[in-house]
Amino acid sequence: MTQFILRRLIQAIPTLFGITVLTYAIIVAAPGDPVSTLTFGPRTTKAQRVALAAQLGTNDPVYKQYIRWLIGNDWQKFPKVDGRGNPVLDSNGEQIVERGTKKGILRGDFGTSFVTKRPALELIIEKFPATAELGSLSLLVGILLGVSIGVLAAVQRGGVFDNLTRVMAVIFSAVPVFWLGLTLLLIFGSWLGWLPMGGRYPTNYFLTGEVSLADRIEHLILPVAVLSTGWIAILSRFMRASTLDVLSQDYVRTAQAKGLAYRQIWFVHAARNALIPIATILGPAIPGIIGGALITETIFSWPGVGRTTYSAVLTQDYPVIMCAVIIVSLTTIVGYLLSDILYALIDPRIRLS
Repeated sequence: MTQFILRRLIQAIPTLFGITVLTYAIIVAAPGDPVSTLTFGPRTTKAQRVALAAQLGTNDPVYKQYIRWLIGNDWQKFPKVDGRGNPVLDSNGEQIVERGTKKGILRGDFGTSFVTKRPALELIIEKFPATAELGSLSLLVGILLGVSIGVLAAVQRGGVFDNLTRVMAVIFSAVPVFWLGLTLLLIFGSWLGWLPMGGRYPTNYFLTGEVSLADRIEHLILPVAVLSTGWIAILSRFMRASTLDVLSQDYVRTAQAKGLAYRQIWFVHAARNALIPIATILGPAIPGIIGGALITETIFSWPGVGRTTYSAVLTQDYPVIMCAVIIVSLTTIVGYLLSDILYALIDPRIRLS
């Protein structure tokens, strides 16, 4: 097991490197640039734009920007300029030269946000609790309902419940997340007024600093419902197909012949072996918990990593975008590794080598 994990981690290094190269090339090739976004206004002079581009390093070729992001530039020296792009001179009339301030991703420096001037990693970590709360609850609801619905649909194969769940699974798999989110907001938030229109806390929380459990639950219902419907649809279909295969096995018929309760046969004996294909899906679900649901968090004004990444894309905040990509990529690699480990935990017959 240890050798398997180490081998997979070593194999992930070139994959992660390739992801960073492609991502950086794509965001730099996108229309516009950070300087135009930050200096949008008629009073900004060309010299100020040039000075800001030099300060951010966006005036360099793409490969130089990537290398600086990767290994830093604190080993280089640069001439110091003021806000207008003019050289800064010392008392002897010579231009002042300074060392770079970036250490690079390989030394744990994810860079500083172009917009907020804060460390990119600090911004992502600050938003992580909200994303983890929303993602983990959505996945938990999806697993509990999806697995239960899948097992019951398999047991009642061809019945009303089975046909109904199959139709609903197709519908919720096809419905776009943004359409479902906006529809729920319109019905339960605007028309009926039963639930909040968005946010993680009620408005008065920012004045009083107090929030009740009921308030937290009300703000969670709609975004969790939107995120969990997709998991319920996927897991229920996978679980139904897997359970149908398991129910035809000899040990299930033996358990029935011994007089065990049907619930015990379905949810204890059959469900454990039927969960093996589900392990394939749970691995990729981990990046969603950590990386955030970009569309859902934006629709419901949820202050998580997904919404922060979306804002960074709009403003072309390269350090924040790359920080989010690195975190999601790492969690994706770990997620698939955990899927392989779950195989062995669920089914003792499977051995990793």
